Amino acid sequence: MANEKIPYKIYLSEDELPKQWYNVRADMKKKPAPLLNPATGKPVTAEELSHVFCDELVKQELDETTPYIDIPEEIQSFYKMYRPAPLVRAYCLEKALDTPAKIYYKFEGNNTSGSHKLNSAIAQAYYAKKQGLKGVTTETGAGQWGTALSMACSYFGLDCNVYMVKVSYEQKPFRREVMRTYGASVTPSPSTTTEVGRKILAEFPDTNGSLGCAISEAVEAATSKEGYRYVLGSVLSQVLLHQTVIGLETKIAMDKYGIKPDIIIGCAGGGSNLGGLISPFVGEKLRGEADYQIIAVEPASCPSLTRGTYAYDFCDTGKVCPLQKMYTLGSGFMPSPNHAGGLRYHGMSSILSELYDQGLMEARSVEQTSVFQAAEQFARVEGILPAPESSHAIRAAIDEAMKCKETGEEKTILFGLTGTGYFDMYAYAAFNDGKMSDYIPTDEEIQKSLAKLPKID
Repeated sequence: MANEKIPYKIYLSEDELPKQWYNVRADMKKKPAPLLNPATGKPVTAEELSHVFCDELVKQELDETTPYIDIPEEIQSFYKMYRPAPLVRAYCLEKALDTPAKIYYKFEGNNTSGSHKLNSAIAQAYYAKKQGLKGVTTETGAGQWGTALSMACSYFGLDCNVYMVKVSYEQKPFRREVMRTYGASVTPSPSTTTEVGRKILAEFPDTNGSLGCAISEAVEAATSKEGYRYVLGSVLSQVLLHQTVIGLETKIAMDKYGIKPDIIIGCAGGGSNLGGLISPFVGEKLRGEADYQIIAVEPASCPSLTRGTYAYDFCDTGKVCPLQKMYTLGSGFMPSPNHAGGLRYHGMSSILSELYDQGLMEARSVEQTSVFQAAEQFARVEGILPAPESSHAIRAAIDEAMKCKETGEEKTILFGLTGTGYFDMYAYAAFNDGKMSDYIPTDEEIQKSLAKLPKID
């Protein structure tokens, strides 16, 4: 099929859907550093983690050696409701840019949550139900994860408690209402319903919240109620594992037509969609089978990879979670409230942090107005209104395609379009009205936050 004209959309059959997730850590010679117990400074045990997470998810989190993990049949069946997701050749964008580059995007917006988050939400809800739990708690930033988890919990009859970053709770009321429609309770974070929330409000009374704050509240809520566990939508290795269905499907589709990407691009907040897209390709790099240029794109207002420090840090603002070695701006870093969308996390997945530290991928930060310019340009020719998060990847993909126009190179560019922007209209309105601004933290602001990193021997 390598000589056939590439269709606009490449769909796999249901029989071609991945039946296993891929664990990229198995092919990493230098593994990500272990999670540490903040009280002892020693690697956390499965027993310690089981107080917070579901038992099976703890196993997946700590498993660094099993390359492929079977996807349970019930999860496979659920996936078929919205998967396979299309791999799209962006012919219209290529024409508009007048570039010799070939541009592809993997579109993950074909479900009510509007994003890739459902890939992991249904897995985590499944393991919670299998364990006999009553419900789960979680955080959400822009709302995609909370929406996806509320859908998954509704499917399995689980209670779902969501702590939503305050600024998003206020800016995205319709995303909140989708969660409530699926039966979830939604609380703006930081709140007065938890001890850690009250403590954060006392220290930062005017805060608009952050993912770190919301995580702290969700963990406290889970550990203080019998029959509940905490689940997370990004950052953790178990989440990246579930999201590899994105990259595995993409690779199968590309291989069918003899397509090999030169450049692979994904937006980076906590790392779930980028990690999910690139993992099978990184596996080939690690095994010496192929090489790719991989680009992580993050917001200039929350630049953990490009301006952060690679160190052990708390995953949450309230400092109740295990310590993780990652690129971080400091757990107390508060992103600017004018930043539209997610990607507000102070740190980065330990897997992606280690890959970046080893030089296996690169990172760049982009400013918000530039991101929305790319989003608008894409929407006008490709017919999809992209989420602000995914639009970071669109920005970099357009930039790379324009470089090809200058050099005449016919590079193949792949990026992840992992969300739709229909609940982000306040942000689009700010952009269209010329009221959107760019905020870039100063070195002093970042250093002030990094000065509070925990001291690890």
